[in-house]
Amino acid sequence: MRYVRLGQTDMEVSALAFGTWSFGGEWGTFDKGEATATIRRALELEVTLFDTAQGYGFGAAESLLGDALWDAVPREDVIVATKGGLRREEDGLVRDAGTSWIRSGVESSLRNLKTDYIDVYQVHWPDPNTAAEETSSILSDLVREGKIRHAGVSNYDVKQIAELAEYGPVETLQPPYHLFRRNIEDEILPYAEEHDIGVLVYGPLAHGLLSGTMTPTTAFTGDDWRSHSSDFTGETFRRNLEVVHRLKSFAGERGMTLPQLAVAWTLSHPAVDVAIVGARRPAHLGETIAAADIVVSEIDHSEIDTIMAGAVPVAGPSPEGM
Repeated sequence: MRYVRLGQTDMEVSALAFGTWSFGGEWGTFDKGEATATIRRALELEVTLFDTAQGYGFGAAESLLGDALWDAVPREDVIVATKGGLRREEDGLVRDAGTSWIRSGVESSLRNLKTDYIDVYQVHWPDPNTAAEETSSILSDLVREGKIRHAGVSNYDVKQIAELAEYGPVETLQPPYHLFRRNIEDEILPYAEEHDIGVLVYGPLAHGLLSGTMTPTTAFTGDDWRSHSSDFTGETFRRNLEVVHRLKSFAGERGMTLPQLAVAWTLSHPAVDVAIVGARRPAHLGETIAAADIVVSEIDHSEIDTIMAGAVPVAGPSPEGM
């Protein structure tokens, strides 16, 4: 495993983080025993950074992660990143980065994770109804109190990051990034690199599209958000699967799997520190972890760009669409 410094923080972390989004219930059912075994397998593969969120099942993913980790490893040996700022109401998810909800969310995350502190706490989605000064103030308070070590954001654009940074440090950023979603290359990644913000990208496999296992007849269960996403139905899905087929052949010609190519490609951007990968079974993890040490050459980049010319951008989910 390769290790990197996470932005302006003093933390050395694995270049691949294990993500627990699929253990929150939004991706269909899963086996808790297998999930725990997969987290333990990530530890064996020398992953030191684990990503979760309050919003992943509102306690489900965080609790599972805490139970799996602390029976296997000392607290100081791993870095735990979680996110908050989403509230569940009858009509769905609501963005709330206000003082009261962020504070109560941190307390809830600490209980669920069964820990005294959170290494990296990120505001999950920008909240247009809360002033940046208020959000920054509560994050700073929580750092001073020792409940979180480092504060950052997820899914923010440059303007939103800059507004928050006027009132306090923004140390990390967690944006979506994969071969079918490259818009952060224009402004966000250059800004992060200039300001030494640690970047942890999520969705490097394009929410399963780059796993190489999907076909035009692939169907998702009703409790999987992809079942009602335009990214995974109709003409968009069909066209992108043709691109995936070409990428899979390209990867095979270079002695790697498609998931390895997809993850290595995200890590090849100089502003990206960490790629977050997930798995439901231990056997699925080892292959992807190897991507941390794969180099994507300039020639490879050029050929990949040519293949991707026929792709349709994949937007992914938002809280309002979950």
